[in-house]
Amino acid sequence: MVIEHKQTEHTLNLLTYNIQAASQTTSYSDYVTKSWKQLIPHRHQLHNLNEIGEMLGQYDFVGLQEVDAGSFRSGFINQTRYLAGKGNFPFWFTQPNRDYGHLAKHSNGVLSRYHPSRCIHRKLPGMPGRGILVTEFAYGVETLAIIVVHLALGGRSQRRQFDFIREIAQHYPYAIILGDFNKEPDSKEMLSLLTRGGFKDCCETWTHPSWKPRRKIDYILVPQSMEVCSSEVVDYHLSDHLPIQLRVSLPESVQLEGRAESMHG
Repeated sequence: MVIEHKQTEHTLNLLTYNIQAASQTTSYSDYVTKSWKQLIPHRHQLHNLNEIGEMLGQYDFVGLQEVDAGSFRSGFINQTRYLAGKGNFPFWFTQPNRDYGHLAKHSNGVLSRYHPSRCIHRKLPGMPGRGILVTEFAYGVETLAIIVVHLALGGRSQRRQFDFIREIAQHYPYAIILGDFNKEPDSKEMLSLLTRGGFKDCCETWTHPSWKPRRKIDYILVPQSMEVCSSEVVDYHLSDHLPIQLRVSLPESVQLEGRAESMHG
């Protein structure tokens, strides 16, 4: 579903994508028969990364979930850095949340065409292994923060994580939250974040599983005051999730810096 609104020049084109470590899944049976692809490198992995990188090149800012930060299972490729190169992004950041040394480094990632003021890594409450990346753009009168999340599956941890994210977002005049929330739109946690946090979800289409979507667990949430130019779920099948893209009109008080010396971490 595509939502169209009036478009302005002062816009930002965003995408969120859980890439499943570049291991394609096309059916429920793949979770069993191809589960080994989550543990060891395979010949299709680099091809999938190249395909994903080319697709990402059309966006200004990308939030990634389930990327590997460079371990045995990815052929020791930092997938965020690799995708930044393929998509010509000068700025990239990665956040290992579950670091199993040489075996696996489960991470979130950020790709940006604009120079961030800073990128902050924060651990989420609940069971270990979950975190968020907060990317700040503080060049205008007011700061924009883009928060990349990948939340837990368990209900108790989820409730604490939703509260934590809402508290973080409240520190900024403008915050955009995107990623894999592992929660349906009608859940108490999502409804609370939207109403108490002052956010809106402009894309209602299902995102999971990618081959036959029947759940919506991926989101790009923007403040109620922000004008959304367009939003849609992208029909792109190199993961068990479908990506979401959104173009938002930024307030005049928010300014973004152009390309400069690359930053990474």
